[in-house]
Amino acid sequence: EALAVAGAGVPGNKDGDFDKAQVDDPQGMAIDGEILYVADRKNHTIRALDLAKKQVTTVAGTGEQDRSDRGTGGPALKRGLNSPWDLLLDKPKNRIFIAMAGHHQIWTLDLTKNEVEPFAGTGRENIKDGPHEIANFAQPSGLATDGKYLYVADCEVSAIRRVPMDGQGRVDTLVGKGLFIFGDRDGKGDDPDEETRALLQHAIGVAWYNGKVYVADTYNSKLRVIDPKTKEVSTFIEKGDEKNPNFNEPCGLSILGDKMYVADTNAHRIRIVDLKTKAISDLKITGVKPVEIKD
Repeated sequence: EALAVAGAGVPGNKDGDFDKAQVDDPQGMAIDGEILYVADRKNHTIRALDLAKKQVTTVAGTGEQDRSDRGTGGPALKRGLNSPWDLLLDKPKNRIFIAMAGHHQIWTLDLTKNEVEPFAGTGRENIKDGPHEIANFAQPSGLATDGKYLYVADCEVSAIRRVPMDGQGRVDTLVGKGLFIFGDRDGKGDDPDEETRALLQHAIGVAWYNGKVYVADTYNSKLRVIDPKTKEVSTFIEKGDEKNPNFNEPCGLSILGDKMYVADTNAHRIRIVDLKTKAISDLKITGVKPVEIKD
């Protein structure tokens, strides 16, 4: 049963009570107690939803897209953001990692200092491994963690990247080779043979479970799983048949217990996957009245 709905039902940028607040194309989320942080993509902001008080506030971003300055941080409410797509809470350091898709970087929001700053990536749209400050990303859109590394769905290069959360060491790639190299193939992500190397296509979502990285392989309409130790990529659940597909361009993944919740975007539904049996069901949402949208 849905406990709360935030947003007036029309796009905009307005703080306030849940029923009056406005957002525009909200994407990834991270929860900290009774505060739900939301990447408000088209407003280029991070919003905080107080689930107890039913209030929405802006905690980062100016509401205007920052198109140029990719190299400097600053006060969270004075520094422009660029298409924040996903969020991940790092509770021990009281910070949120941001997949800053528009800047092709990973940023952080320090919740103690109320400051944002680039964490990894030069801002150049490409795929390049190496130290955080010289690595390249291409529209990072999904984040997950094992507590030591960030796993990043780097969608424009159809890649999954691994980023040390302590800022030391190197960014490396589990699967993915370039901006125009994509496909639908299981195998080793680092296989030197192009004919057998694993390929994804515009993967947007990623999750961590039981030592493995699960991927919403969006344009292939599949779920895949990667062993980060071997970089072996395998299909977890197929697309399914055309009349009754399992997925239609899934974008978001979230895991609770042994269940994976999948935002099956083009099918306009949330699917639940039992990670032990692979049984699939639909999430039933009740108790919510449709929002009347007026022109």
